[in-house]
Amino acid sequence: MDKTFTELHNVNILGSGQETIVLGHGFGSDQTCWRHLVPHLVKHYRVVLFDMVGAGKSDFSYFSFSRHGTLHGFADDLLNILDELEIDSCIYVGHSVSGMVGMLASIEQPQLFQRIVAMMSSPRYLDEPASGYIGGFCQDDLNQLFQAMQQNFFAWVSGFAPLAIDGDVESEAVQEFSRTLFSMRPDIALATAKAIFQSDCRSVLPLVTCPVHLLHSTKDYAVPGYVGHYMQAKLYNSASLHMEFMPTYGHLPHIKMPGVVNPYLLRHIWMKYDEEKGQEVQGRVPHRQFGADDVAADHH
Repeated sequence: MDKTFTELHNVNILGSGQETIVLGHGFGSDQTCWRHLVPHLVKHYRVVLFDMVGAGKSDFSYFSFSRHGTLHGFADDLLNILDELEIDSCIYVGHSVSGMVGMLASIEQPQLFQRIVAMMSSPRYLDEPASGYIGGFCQDDLNQLFQAMQQNFFAWVSGFAPLAIDGDVESEAVQEFSRTLFSMRPDIALATAKAIFQSDCRSVLPLVTCPVHLLHSTKDYAVPGYVGHYMQAKLYNSASLHMEFMPTYGHLPHIKMPGVVNPYLLRHIWMKYDEEKGQEVQGRVPHRQFGADDVAADHH
C-alpha cells in the first residue's frame, strides 16, 4: 500500500486543542456533514475529520468488497487512522453507522476512547418478530431497497434522500445529502448499504466499556425510538451511559436542523467522566457559549 491511511481517508485536522475529537459520518454523507459543528470545536479541540472508504474524497480503490462486507472492516479503518495519527485518547462522535463502528473499535482498544457520542445509531435495522425487536425494516423492505439501488442508482438517490432527511426535494438539506450520495460509486454504495442494513451488532453491546452517549431523533425513518431504548438497556457495561431524544425529525438532523442538534452534541462532548466519583460531571465549557447567534447562524 503506497498511500497512508490519512491519504486513503482524506483526513483533515483542524484546531490545536489538547483534547482530540474525531468525527465519523454516516452512510451516504461525508465529512462535510459536520460543517455546522466544527466551528464550535476548533478553538478548543484538535478536530479530526475523515471520509469513510467509498465516500467523499476517500480512495475508492481501497474499498474491499470482502473486508468492508461487515462493519468490522470499517472499525479497523478507524483504528488504523487513530494509530497513524498517534492518537492515544479521543472523544469520538459518530453519526448512524459510524456510531456502531466506534463501539466496535472501542471493544478492540477501549483505552483510545474517552467517550463515544453516537447519534441515530442502530445495532440492527431488521425487525425480529420472534424476540420482539423492532429495527424499523423487514427483509422485503431491504430487498426492495437493494434492488432499486442496483437497477437505477440515480433514481434511487432521488427518492431516498428526501425520505432520509424527511424534507422537500428542493430543500438545501436534501440537495446536500443527494450530492454526497451521488458522489459514491454505485457498486460500493450498494455493498456498503448491505453491510449496514444486514448487520446485527446486538451481541456486542454488552462488550462496550467506555462511556457512551446516545442521541436520537424523535422521528427517524431509519431508526425508530425503540432502538434507542434497546441500546440503553444492553450497554450495561458502559462506564457511564446517557440517552436523549432530541426534538428533531429525520435521520440526518445535523444537516437539516443544526441549530437544534449542535447544543445537544456540544453538551455531551463537553461532559467529563469522574472516575473517582463514578459519574459524569460538567467539563470545561469553552468561554464562548453556544447561544442564540449560533443557532441563527446554523440555519443559514
